[in-house]
Amino acid sequence: MTVPPAPTPAAEARRALRQRLLSARQAWATSPAAQTAQQALADRLAGVLAQLEPACLGLYWPVRGEFNPRDIALTARAASGCALALPYARRTPVEMQFRPWDGTEPDTRDECGLPAPSVAKVVQPDVVLVPCVGFTPEGFRLGYGGGYFDRYLAAHPEVTAIGLAWDEAQVEVSALSPAAHDVPLMAVLTPSATWGG
Repeated sequence: MTVPPAPTPAAEARRALRQRLLSARQAWATSPAAQTAQQALADRLAGVLAQLEPACLGLYWPVRGEFNPRDIALTARAASGCALALPYARRTPVEMQFRPWDGTEPDTRDECGLPAPSVAKVVQPDVVLVPCVGFTPEGFRLGYGGGYFDRYLAAHPEVTAIGLAWDEAQVEVSALSPAAHDVPLMAVLTPSATWGG
């Protein structure tokens, strides 16, 4: 039996940072400030999508205190006729694809337990909204550790990737210690600012 390698100090530091940020986000998400921040980030995202005019917008189903992009996505579809898509993640092999989404409550769950469309058709969004547990001013992202979005974006370098995060999720690049394979997002939007890009 092969013993997996011990986590590196950098990986351990990321894991600890991820847990700290997730705990803080879930507590903050129930505060009165969260509703105001949701609207501010929605307004900022609406402006960016109006400029990008995606043909197909990939978004995510929010969990654990994440920003909810659903209303803005539906507004973008109504305004420009863009198609919408949600991710479907598989555990073996570890991969993510996007499936068409009609704007209603997803009718199944992917292999990671997240709500997803049951239709098996695969689509390729030209703009993808990416949830961030943490981010740096340079646009590097800290996710949940599964690597699904990282793998997808690496395989689709033509995609315009827009990170979405709360202001409280900002960390210094030294805390995140991006690896050689980490590629910054085109931009990260928060309620108060646009980072990276």
